[in-house]
Amino acid sequence: MELSNSVILLSSLAHESRLRIFKQLVEAGPTGTTPMALAEILEMPAATLSFHLKELYQAGLILKQKQGRSIIYRADFLRMSQLIDYLQENCCIDGECQSC
Repeated sequence: MELSNSVILLSSLAHESRLRIFKQLVEAGPTGTTPMALAEILEMPAATLSFHLKELYQAGLILKQKQGRSIIYRADFLRMSQLIDYLQENCCIDGECQSC
């Protein structure tokens, strides 16, 4: 992952509502969830939720799939892992890190 890509991902998560949405999608797991369910769980107006889902989708942190009349949103676990790997890329180079 390049620095510019990581900045895009991290900046999209640097908003309280988007971070809450993303965490909820991570908790939902690979099956994902609908915007209606997210709005109810997060007690967020549908228009606000829609705006933030669009931002997360454009950043590449979530996936969406049409399922009948609904859209299912999922966390993009591969992209999340790539970001975490990028952040830990040089961890423990000097051998002093105890948490890796």
